[in-house]
Amino acid sequence: MAGERTPALGDEERQVSARAMGYVLGYGAHCFELYGIRTWIVAFWTFVAARHSEPAWLGPATVSVVYSLLAMPASILGNEAALHFGRYRALVLVMTASAAVALAIGVSVTSSPLLLLALLLIYALTVPADSGALTSGMAMSASASHKGATMAMHTTVGFGLSALGAWGAGIMLDLAGGPHRASAWSAMFALLAGSILLGPLALWWARRGGRETV
Repeated sequence: MAGERTPALGDEERQVSARAMGYVLGYGAHCFELYGIRTWIVAFWTFVAARHSEPAWLGPATVSVVYSLLAMPASILGNEAALHFGRYRALVLVMTASAAVALAIGVSVTSSPLLLLALLLIYALTVPADSGALTSGMAMSASASHKGATMAMHTTVGFGLSALGAWGAGIMLDLAGGPHRASAWSAMFALLAGSILLGPLALWWARRGGRETV
C-alpha cells in the first residue's frame, strides 16, 4: 500500500546481501573478460595468421568457432565442480587459472601458432567455467525479500561490464600501438588477466561479512 516502507535489513540479511553482491561483482569481472576475448579473438588470430603460413582450416573463423564450441559446456562443468569442491574454492581456482592462461597468451603472442592455439583452447574452458557458479551463488545468497532486485543488479552489472570489456580491450590495443603490434596484444591479455583477478577479490570481500564457507 501507498506510504508503506520496506523493512530494514537485519544483520543476517545484510550478511546474505553482502555475499550476493560478491557474486554480482565477480560476475561483472567474468563478463568483462569473456567479452573482451570474444570480441577480439578473430582479430587476434588474424594477427597470428599474418605472421605465419598456416593452412586455411586454421584461419580466424575456424579458431573462433572451435573456441565457442568448447566454451559451451564449460559453464556447466564449472558449476558441477563448485558443487563438489565448494563454490568459493572452485571459483578462486578457475579465475586464477584463467588469469594465468591470459598472461601466458600475452607473453607468447609471437610464438608458434600451435602453442597459441593450445593456450586459446584452454582459455576457452577457463573463461566461462565460473559463470554458472557465480549466478547460482548469487541466487542462493540473495535475501528472499530482495531476490528480484539482486537478480536485476546481477544482470545490469554483467551486461554493463560485457560492453566495457569489448570496448576496454580495444582501447588498450590502441593505447599500446594498435592491433598490428605484438606488444599491444600482450597489453590486452594483461588487461583481461587483471580484470578476472578482481573476481576473487570481490568474493573474499563478501565472505568477510558472511558465515558461509562455500
